[in-house]
Amino acid sequence: MMLDYLSYLVLVVVVIMFLAAAIRILREYERGIVFTLGRFTGVKGPGLFILIPFAQQMVKVDLRVVVQDVPPQDVITRDNVTVKVNAVLYFRIVDPERAVIKVADFMAATSQLAQTTLRSVLGKHELDELLAERDRLNADIQEILDQQTDAWGIKVTNVEIKHVDLNENMIRAIAKQAEAERLRRAKVINAEGEQQAAEKLVEAGRLLAREPQAMQLRYFAALHDTASERSSTIVFPLPTDLLTHLIPQPGVAR
Repeated sequence: MMLDYLSYLVLVVVVIMFLAAAIRILREYERGIVFTLGRFTGVKGPGLFILIPFAQQMVKVDLRVVVQDVPPQDVITRDNVTVKVNAVLYFRIVDPERAVIKVADFMAATSQLAQTTLRSVLGKHELDELLAERDRLNADIQEILDQQTDAWGIKVTNVEIKHVDLNENMIRAIAKQAEAERLRRAKVINAEGEQQAAEKLVEAGRLLAREPQAMQLRYFAALHDTASERSSTIVFPLPTDLLTHLIPQPGVAR
């Protein structure tokens, strides 16, 4: 009787151990790459499924978006300026089979590829482009990475350049360049204003020359403005048309 009880107990323990080793449960965002005697036999999940213990092994893969920091990279731009650039990479697995079979460590491989691509792409551009056109550079890097990681079953969804660090000498040079640009724009605006004012004065002179009455109105307006000021001395401007009657004209007898 005791022997039968021990036999049933051993059988129950064996069944429990078998089920514990065979039953697998995967979440909605997880997939299992199943190998039977070392050969790929399928992708399982999500949910509950059973593996054959010792004969089948499973590699679990997470399908959620992975956020990975790209370490700071020393980049020499096309105009020979050395900067330190880091970025952040967003990617996810779209083909679990290739992510496990085609590459030994897809996380490390993607990180190394992102570093080399970052240096390669940014090195083809000048510093001004690197500072002002980040959106376009992000798109270029993302497109190149997405093409190269497609063989690994990985989709690169986004790349963002985080920081561009410059040395102190370059920062001062950029500040001087910005100041010079502001001065240049101020001079251009001032010159354009002088040109427009001169053009308006020429138009006003032509109008006054065609209409003598307008000149008289300007004369009275000047008198009014002068009289309204608190001054002990008032200078009356003499209209130029009166001088024509006072100055002798050549060939005219008095």
